[in-house]
Amino acid sequence: MSLPPCFASPTHEDVAQAIALIPLDAAALATYLDKQPGRVRRWVAASGFKAEANASLLIPGDDGAPHAALIGVADAHDPFALSAGPFGLPPGIYALGKPGVAGEGLRIALGDAILGWGLGAYRFERYRKPARAPARLVLEDARAPSSEAFAILKACTLVRDLVNTPTEHMGPDELEAVALRLAKAYGGEVVTTLGDDLLKDNFPVIHAVGRASHRAPRLIALHWGDAAYPHVVVAGKGVCFDTGGLNLKTGDGMRLMKKDMGGAAHALALAQLVMATKLPIRLTVLVPAVENSVAGNAFRPGDVIVSRAGISVEVDNTDAEGRLVLCDALAYAAELKPALLLDFATLTGAARVALGPELPALFCNDEKLAADCLAASAASRDPLWRMPLWKPYTSYLKSTIADTANSGASRMAGAITAALYLQRFVPEGLPWAHLDTYAWNDRDRPGHPVGGEALGLRAMHAVLKARAGAA
Repeated sequence: MSLPPCFASPTHEDVAQAIALIPLDAAALATYLDKQPGRVRRWVAASGFKAEANASLLIPGDDGAPHAALIGVADAHDPFALSAGPFGLPPGIYALGKPGVAGEGLRIALGDAILGWGLGAYRFERYRKPARAPARLVLEDARAPSSEAFAILKACTLVRDLVNTPTEHMGPDELEAVALRLAKAYGGEVVTTLGDDLLKDNFPVIHAVGRASHRAPRLIALHWGDAAYPHVVVAGKGVCFDTGGLNLKTGDGMRLMKKDMGGAAHALALAQLVMATKLPIRLTVLVPAVENSVAGNAFRPGDVIVSRAGISVEVDNTDAEGRLVLCDALAYAAELKPALLLDFATLTGAARVALGPELPALFCNDEKLAADCLAASAASRDPLWRMPLWKPYTSYLKSTIADTANSGASRMAGAITAALYLQRFVPEGLPWAHLDTYAWNDRDRPGHPVGGEALGLRAMHAVLKARAGAA
């Protein structure tokens, strides 16, 4: 497996010339300086380097060429500890723990170095070349390209690439092509229900939401793994663009709606990660892929659609379409009788109001599963925050002519009511976790450039890994 361009192998011919990379916090900086000659101590003092997080400083050698690079780290166990390095340091090759360099600094685990450096080096390059190449990091272990950390890095960058790609080049067809590519690479199978076949095969809500687009709506099903293993179903909201439908969004509200397939991106990336790390599970990924468009045959406020589960749904708002396409997918998932059901969705602005853009909302109907998700979140440093499935708020979804409405007049508890709507399609006794994730970085930070982002992906892989191991 080839390395991304921001890494160098230990056998690389230039490694001998690599600059030593020394991660330091304030305490480690003092220890490091105690071991250095006076000229280095004076250089560091004159530069004002205090080992603050993400700060960096080149240390010249006797010949004036860089001899070492110091990088400030707030927490050596943070997987993003080195993420400022690829563009905070000049282009070149850097090596952690280089032999013969006094004061090696803080120890950064190989997996954290791969993830932090790799995501720090990420730039979306499909339409514009970056102004410069990232600095390269020498991997300490030649096995790293096949490691789990490298698979996690690839999955995170897959989410970013899919979400960053404009809908013109990332519609339902292209999402299906991603699923087909993954199936071919890892020995899976894809079954797609397309266009009017959705009506024939009883996916009426997915069809209703997507029928106004010139791109046919579809349900993409990716199957992988041995039938003897526990069955896990992962669903992902695949609204490739959301105009809001006839409840049309404002221009500002529509501007980032290429990212409304972020749930599907997470589901497909999790599939890639599960398959790459060969977890002993049987996996089904369901992606209802549509565009919510405006045309003469668009579904309307006030329409009633009878879902796959037989539950009639009054459309209160065509801009609450994500929960609509997911309800048919979740009903189908329940028919497969899995041991576990997960879904990812860029579902509500209310979740962002409550928790901000960097903290996905976790809803869960099973206490053990919820505890596992939060423990995995903490261990992987991939934050989640549990929100309640507060049943009294189901009244906000009351319809006078159907079993339920997809939305309601009240703006209260929007993320909760959306989750409660989905829960209605999940049978009692089936452990289910729903992640309302933003899938986007609004602000530029080391390792987190503005644009698409994997939020909750690493945590949910850790959940599946732990449960597969226990099984």
